Amino acid sequence: MDLSIVIVNWNTRELLLDCLASVYATVSGLCFEVFLVDNASSDGSVAAVRAEYPQVTVIQNEKNLGFAAANNKALRIMQGKYALLLNTDTVLTEGAIAKLFAYLENHAEAGMACGQLLNADGAKQNSIANFPSLLSLFCNETVLRLLWPRRFPSKRQEYRAPIEVESCIGACLMVRKAAMEAVGLLDERYFFFMEETDWALAMHRAGWASCFVPEARIYHLQGQSAGHNVRARIMFYRARYQYLRKWFPRSWPIHGLMLVTRLFINVLLNGLGLILTLGLHVGIRGRLMLYLQLLAWHLRGCP
Repeated sequence: MDLSIVIVNWNTRELLLDCLASVYATVSGLCFEVFLVDNASSDGSVAAVRAEYPQVTVIQNEKNLGFAAANNKALRIMQGKYALLLNTDTVLTEGAIAKLFAYLENHAEAGMACGQLLNADGAKQNSIANFPSLLSLFCNETVLRLLWPRRFPSKRQEYRAPIEVESCIGACLMVRKAAMEAVGLLDERYFFFMEETDWALAMHRAGWASCFVPEARIYHLQGQSAGHNVRARIMFYRARYQYLRKWFPRSWPIHGLMLVTRLFINVLLNGLGLILTLGLHVGIRGRLMLYLQLLAWHLRGCP
């Protein structure tokens, strides 16, 4: 078995069906299996997949286990040389998976590889992540990518060949089974967000590389499987604190202080912007409300 494709779903029936359609339309020349791990969906996702794709192995969870724990259920029983973690809000392009597979086959040092994520209109999304640091936690990542493009690679640069990166965005991520066996599966303490960054750092410290393969292109309807509300943002902050406590056990409070300071600055700047626009700018008003809710969550002790 060349490849085990693992898709975790939670109430994204139509996105899931479109994702699976792209898998079977574009993945060729490889012996592969597909797992659907469903986190107790109530929208008929499982029934639809069983009706349209009976060849898919379905794992049904009785409750929402989150991303890491759900993926691990399939990763423990996979037969492939590589695993492909695939979000339900992705649509593969022709040859994308073959390019990732070929890269890993030809680069034994690589533990994981990702491709170029695209918006629905074809515009590039950031597909690369850096390991969190004091600098990246305090400063705006867009500014860092402009000032130090080699240290902080991004969609603003044109890559004509694969490059080694610190971490990959996990929407479409191919991972070598041998690397998983060396460092372990996804850390199930993460419910959603930061799992792939944590995994990449574990692999990096064990001597495995993470790589970006720009010619492998994948449409990503960004965030539609996760959402953009305050609850999702709180999960993101919680995951970052879990990451910092794990990898920086002595200095993580300093890293955390950088996050809170940056959040407070965002509140001040957006508050000023709202005053200058007489409260009429809908975008600024929405961001300010989000930042205020996040700051209030911190002041309550991050429950």
